[in-house]
Amino acid sequence: MKRIAVLTSGGDAPGMNAAIRAVVRTGLHKGWEVFGVRHGYAGLIAGNFQSLGARDVGGIIQQGGTVLGSARSPEFKTEEGRLKAVRALHQQGVEGLVVIGGNGSQTGALALSQMGFPVVGVASTIDNDLYGSEIAIGADTALNIALEAIDRLKVTASSHQRAFLVEVMGRDCGYLALMAGIAGGAEAIVIPEVETDPEALTSELRAAYERGKAHALVVVAEGARYNAEELARYVRKHRDRLGFELRVTTLGHVQRGGAPGAFDRILGTRFGAAAVDALAAGKSGVLIGLLKGEIQTTPLTEVVANKKTLDPRLIELAHVLAR
Repeated sequence: MKRIAVLTSGGDAPGMNAAIRAVVRTGLHKGWEVFGVRHGYAGLIAGNFQSLGARDVGGIIQQGGTVLGSARSPEFKTEEGRLKAVRALHQQGVEGLVVIGGNGSQTGALALSQMGFPVVGVASTIDNDLYGSEIAIGADTALNIALEAIDRLKVTASSHQRAFLVEVMGRDCGYLALMAGIAGGAEAIVIPEVETDPEALTSELRAAYERGKAHALVVVAEGARYNAEELARYVRKHRDRLGFELRVTTLGHVQRGGAPGAFDRILGTRFGAAAVDALAAGKSGVLIGLLKGEIQTTPLTEVVANKKTLDPRLIELAHVLAR
C-alpha cells in the first residue's frame, strides 16, 4: 500500500482534527502518500482530493470541527453514487480509505467495503451512539460543554428560585443527557431510552420545591418523546402546582463547537494512528474504537447492525441521586 485517503463525514465533533493529523503523519511515517477528501462523501464522488503533508496538518490538533469539511450526500446513498466514489479513489491511485464519523458515515464505509475497497472507520460522534466503541471522538468535550452550561444555569436558577429544562443534543441516544444530568446534579433526566410521564415530572419538581430546594434542574435529551419545549408546555399548564418559575434552555450546536479537550485530542490521535496501522496490517471493513480501555476493531457489519445501549445501572443511579 502506497496511497491512502482520509475523510470526515456527518456531524462535526471536537477531536476530528486530531484524528486527521494522526492519519496523515502516521501514513507519512510509513512512507505512504496521504490525501484528504474535502466535504465527505460528496467530495469523494466529485474527486475532491488534496495531498497532505506533515505541515498541512500542523496546528490543527487544538481546533474544533474538521479542517476537511463535511457535507450531506444524497447521491452517495445510491449505487451509482457509490460507484462514482470508488472510481474516483481508483483514479487517484488510492488504495485505502479512513472514514471518521458516526453511524451514517460508517454505514457508508461498510457499503464501500462491501464493494471491495479497503476501508477502516474511526468512531467519532458527540452523540456517542456508535456500536463498537465505549466512547467516540467528541463525546467527552461535548459533555463538558453541556456541564459547564448546566453549572452556570444552576447559579441563576438558585438566585431566582427557578426550574430549568435544559435540552442537550444526542439525536436518538440519551448518553449526553444522562451523563450531564448525573455530573450536574439534576433533579430529573429525560432520555429516549426511558418513557417519561409529564405528570410524574411535574410532581418530582413540586417535591423538590417542598423539600426546600432553591432550584430544580431537568436535563432533557433532544430525541426524547417529550423534548424540553413540549415538557414546558405541559408543566406550565400546572404552574400553580409547580412552586418554581420555569425556564427552558436549548444548548443546541454550541456543544459541537470549541476546542477539543485533552481526552478527545488523545483519543482522536490514538484512533487515527490505529486506523493506519490496521490498513498496513491488511485489516479493512472494521471500526476503530475503545473497548475495555483498549483500542480494538469491530467489523463494520456488526457496527451497522447493532444499536448501542445505555448502562441501566447508570439510569438507576441517576434516579437515586436525584432524591
